Amino acid sequence: MIIGKVVGSIFSTRKSEKLVGNKFMIVRPVDTMNKNGDLVAIDIIGAGIGEQVLVATGSAARIGCDLSDAPVDAAIVGIVDEGQEIG
Repeated sequence: MIIGKVVGSIFSTRKSEKLVGNKFMIVRPVDTMNKNGDLVAIDIIGAGIGEQVLVATGSAARIGCDLSDAPVDAAIVGIVDEGQEIG
């Protein structure tokens, strides 16, 4: 699971038929996640630009958005209301 901030959206008129009707967002992982680069994630919960979100990746992304046979590698599965630092 990755925590990140939604920094933009992607529009695609031509895509796999299994992805039609879905929204895609650009997510920038927070620095503490030690991830390089932004992610394109399917958005099944209606996140907006500027919101901090939870992103599932790999097979967990497909399962989490109920698209087990779609070409999905990252999915926004939660919006962070507040966080707490540990340590």
